[in-house]
Amino acid sequence: MKKSLIKYPFLTKEVELYELDNGHTIVLAHKEGTLANISTWVKTGSINENDQNNGISHFLEHLMFKGTHKHKAGEFDKILEAKGAIVNAATWKDYTFYYVTLPKGEECDNLKLAIELHADMMLDPILPYEEIGSPFDINDNTVNEKRERHVVIEEIRMRKDQSWTRVYNICNYNMYTKHPYKRDVIGTPEIISKVTREDIMDYYNKYYTPSNMTTIVVGDFNHQEILDLLIEKFNFNGKKGVPSIEFEQDNPVQNTKYIEETSNINTSYAMFGWLGPKAGNLKETICLDLISTILGDGSSSRLYQNLIEKPINPIFNMISSEHYQFKDGNNFFIQANFKPERKEEAINLIKSQLKNLLIEKITEHELLKAKKKFKSKFAYSAETVSEIGENIGYFTTVCGDLKSIEHYLNDLENITISDLEECINKYLNLDNAVISVLIPEKQTH
Repeated sequence: MKKSLIKYPFLTKEVELYELDNGHTIVLAHKEGTLANISTWVKTGSINENDQNNGISHFLEHLMFKGTHKHKAGEFDKILEAKGAIVNAATWKDYTFYYVTLPKGEECDNLKLAIELHADMMLDPILPYEEIGSPFDINDNTVNEKRERHVVIEEIRMRKDQSWTRVYNICNYNMYTKHPYKRDVIGTPEIISKVTREDIMDYYNKYYTPSNMTTIVVGDFNHQEILDLLIEKFNFNGKKGVPSIEFEQDNPVQNTKYIEETSNINTSYAMFGWLGPKAGNLKETICLDLISTILGDGSSSRLYQNLIEKPINPIFNMISSEHYQFKDGNNFFIQANFKPERKEEAINLIKSQLKNLLIEKITEHELLKAKKKFKSKFAYSAETVSEIGENIGYFTTVCGDLKSIEHYLNDLENITISDLEECINKYLNLDNAVISVLIPEKQTH
């Protein structure tokens, strides 16, 4: 077992990182208070899916709560919620993570119970047939089961009716040619209706391995005692890890790609998307975070001021920018909701605002304000055990190196306007943009 110490900003003690011989990583972080958080981050999500099983990571996330050989379905939640716990999970492109936040209890009794139950759930899910529901023909309207398969399908259908989700999915899909990031994390009704229990269990056995898991405990506890308990309860019984897969990276489009679709809506939506650096490239990731804040985060941002606040008759109802971080390459988006009859003008105004980032140069005031926002955000995230756990999970799983958290604030402080301009030139060229537009059906004639 290899031990490393990490200086996590704003915490009073160093974070302890243990790499076990079987590949399982354990991270212990000290945070004073009565609450504790335990989470396990699994290095699998839609990145490990294909056209035949897209959505299986998210489906499995639902099924992980459906019982083990020791605890029947619902018992896990019932026991922990009686202790005042918040229990949940999430699936994204690079990971699936499961967490419990609860009062640690006298002598950390609640925390120890949570670790025992959490480890049991992670290592011994039985994925019962009766909870999954039988595979069926998606076009058969007579099937009316209320099993988890149908819960997930209904969730997919509800999302498909959301205009923002649709315009994002169109943009995201067209930004890639071959990388699995192009798929929607939640999958399709056609796939979820047919996937079998054996398919799901095979996927679990392949990816829920010690080398793919990082278990994090945050709170005020005896570290040696909790470490020993984690090692005891996370007994993988010789289970081997899956070899790391390196996916071929997509290049950005070389000419602006425009996709327009119609829907039964009354307003119009647009999304501009670009491929960016890997999340592990901390300097460029921070640069794009800052650019996104200056360009389109909140009512003081350039996009909001220039396209909504200042115009007498604004075209836009909403406009903002986002920067998503991923292990194999980040995404930068500008998203807008606007008046359908002024579509061409709206698209051109967004393009001109992007060009103006280099013409009307970013000021020191804008940069300092954006830096202050991220410093405050980072400091705030060190106030709660759940936020600390998520930050550690992100740096270990998406960035691939928790050590880089030591340098985050220093790297942020040292970013210059020329660094931002370099990133704008490198990643936010209009020739490399994918533009997805969703307009009302009546606008097509």
